[in-house]
Amino acid sequence: MTLHPILAEVTARIAERSRASRTAYLARIDAAHREGPHRARLSCGNLAHGFAACGTDDKAALRSGHAPNLGIVTAYNDMLSAHQPYERYPELIRRVAREAGVTAQVAGGVPAMCDGVTQGRAGMELSLFSREVIAMATAVALSHDMFDGALMLGICDKIVPGLMIGALSFGHLPTIFVPAGPMPSGISNDAKTAVRQRYAEGKATRDELLEAEAASYHSPGTCTFYGTANSNQMLMEIMGLHLPGSSFVNPNTPLRDALTEAAVHRLAEIAAPGEQHTPLGRMFDERSVVNGVVGLHATGGSTNHLLHLVAIAHAAGIVLTLEDFDALSGVVPLMARVYPNGSADVNHFHQAGGMPFLIGSLIDAGLLHGDAHTVWGQGLDAYRSLPVLDESGELAWQAVTASGNLDVLRPADAPFRADGGLRVLKGNLGRAVIKVSSVPGDRLVIEAPAVIFHDQNAVQAAFDRGELNRDFIAVVRFQGPKAIGMPELHKLTPTLGVLQARGHRVALVTDGRMSGASGKIPAAIHVTPEAVDAGPLGKLRDGDLVKLDAIAGTLEAKVDPAEWAAREQVHADLSASHVGMGRELFASLRNAVGSADTGATIFGRHDRHHAADA
Repeated sequence: MTLHPILAEVTARIAERSRASRTAYLARIDAAHREGPHRARLSCGNLAHGFAACGTDDKAALRSGHAPNLGIVTAYNDMLSAHQPYERYPELIRRVAREAGVTAQVAGGVPAMCDGVTQGRAGMELSLFSREVIAMATAVALSHDMFDGALMLGICDKIVPGLMIGALSFGHLPTIFVPAGPMPSGISNDAKTAVRQRYAEGKATRDELLEAEAASYHSPGTCTFYGTANSNQMLMEIMGLHLPGSSFVNPNTPLRDALTEAAVHRLAEIAAPGEQHTPLGRMFDERSVVNGVVGLHATGGSTNHLLHLVAIAHAAGIVLTLEDFDALSGVVPLMARVYPNGSADVNHFHQAGGMPFLIGSLIDAGLLHGDAHTVWGQGLDAYRSLPVLDESGELAWQAVTASGNLDVLRPADAPFRADGGLRVLKGNLGRAVIKVSSVPGDRLVIEAPAVIFHDQNAVQAAFDRGELNRDFIAVVRFQGPKAIGMPELHKLTPTLGVLQARGHRVALVTDGRMSGASGKIPAAIHVTPEAVDAGPLGKLRDGDLVKLDAIAGTLEAKVDPAEWAAREQVHADLSASHVGMGRELFASLRNAVGSADTGATIFGRHDRHHAADA
């Protein structure tokens, strides 16, 4: 199938824009590859430290230095349901590695926080920066130079992007990401949403709400709604970093274990010298990045990846811009309806054909680079198949050629909507993004007076006082990465949802985040420059008419230009958000972070590249 011309054009534009930075990155990892692991050249004392705790057989293999040694970087903890299954992975991986004639060691652990626990709490202001901490912890884990390849064990929001950024710094090493899978389905998403909205209106008790939430988040495994965690898994598969079809197999099942074992065997193959050797930094290129953006649009994935994919690409010397997302959104159809963009969950998506059907249909439509490199080594055509256990219990793959449920998953030529539902907004309030894949068609343009807030809790307080029963645009500013770490503002979703359901025309404008669960409320997020950085949001006043137009792609304060130019910035006292719950330790990250449209990263800020391209 011929590649869609817009896909080809965007890919070429990214490659040209990235030429200098990508060349420098490849030169660096190629130099590291030529040097090879230093294990065989370590001093006797260094090497003895490296294998002191190993068993006899592993110790002998490491002493000889001939067989590949696989490093495990794990985000295990048993508070996060998604990461709890990783508890037994190291022993399984070591056993399988021995069977494959190689060795494996846990190189290190990385922190893994749960945005679901910290929503609306002070800890949420550490969430985005935990990605940078994870990237650095990954580098520390691999810095011992004991490894020929790496297995990344991570699932959730900042964890996979952090692992990916860290792994790309060691891009000379072959690397495979190993998922753990979603928990089985619990209470329906419609039922959960109904209780949340009743609670927001004071019509349900805390006990009723807790019962509904506990019935939804009920066992080991990833939460089943399609937020950032499951968008991560989709990305790793469509960018060729997972084994085919492995993203959404439930934890603690024979099939899940078989896939983990197969990942170890595959890494042993691609980590060994020879034709199959597949360094991560060479495998992951502009085609991989474009495939990731296409996957986000086709599935209605998390807007957090407008930050994370940009930062990941930058770690590989690739400059990705919001305009690239926007251009691809115009031609990539929405093929999936998974909560919050529908009532189904990721288990239903997987059962309908999941990633294999999605990938195959996109390739057939010319909307994926089917020739992109993968850890499986056969291009993306191999990812058209779903893993199963055959009659003898052996791992096999079955081709998926049709959707098993057209209410959940549709082919690219008969989608839920013709575009990916993402827009870049520009105007005198700055640049922002909006996800409209589940916003009602009559709410794509909202023009209403601004109501200004400096804290999401203030929105709830105003609602409780009965002050918001009208048309308005909630402007929640001083929420950006430099201000307070760019927390997600999910506490706003039920409140604004109630007001929209009452018939009011409401929207949100913020320099904070809303993730993949922003749902049906028009939300202009990631506004750049942020208010604390002299951004135009700091000029807004209560009552100013604001127009959010997702059709025209504009975000405007309808204020006389002369008055607007003369207005002074409002400043906010953010000191309370800079101490407590560890936030004082992150001051250096707040001071160093780049803008949201360049990935909100502290690593090698590249604002100038994006500004020049835009």
